[in-house]
Amino acid sequence: MNTPGEPQSGDKKTPDSREAGLSHVSVGAAGVESCMVDVGAKVSSEREALAEVWVVFPAGLLSEVLEHGGPKGPILEVSRVAGILAAKRTGELIPMCHPLALDVVEVAFEHPDPDRLRITCRAACRGRTGVEMEALTGASMAALCVYDMTKALSKEIVIDGLHLLSKKGGKSGVWEAS
Repeated sequence: MNTPGEPQSGDKKTPDSREAGLSHVSVGAAGVESCMVDVGAKVSSEREALAEVWVVFPAGLLSEVLEHGGPKGPILEVSRVAGILAAKRTGELIPMCHPLALDVVEVAFEHPDPDRLRITCRAACRGRTGVEMEALTGASMAALCVYDMTKALSKEIVIDGLHLLSKKGGKSGVWEAS
């Protein structure tokens, strides 16, 4: 009997699809199959990623909410906790992500102008695979929580611009958004 992830008799797994840059796809007897990348042989290294997302509010609403609170309580602290929890559970939410033992997750908020809230999420660990998805998941969940906690005040709140700002570690080294 084969163990999970081991090719079944008759499977013709080839590296062709991986050589073409498709790391989470293999070719088997049934055709193209999704697969989780085996990171067992990779060397552990320090990994870090920073993601950002914006929540855009109708004129005057964000300042009012930050000064007086929202209808569901302390918006920023509840959203910070939601972002941290989401980053920690990324491996359960995104099918091909490996579960990681994160060393740190930080969710921060900035209010650079009256109608926009900037949310950043930094995730870091020592591991065999990157933490970009954890940072992106943390930032997006924090933004969704801000939306949920303020949606009763306006349906025109927009979540915008989720993206990776930087990553460090692994064989690709340091990368920063232009």
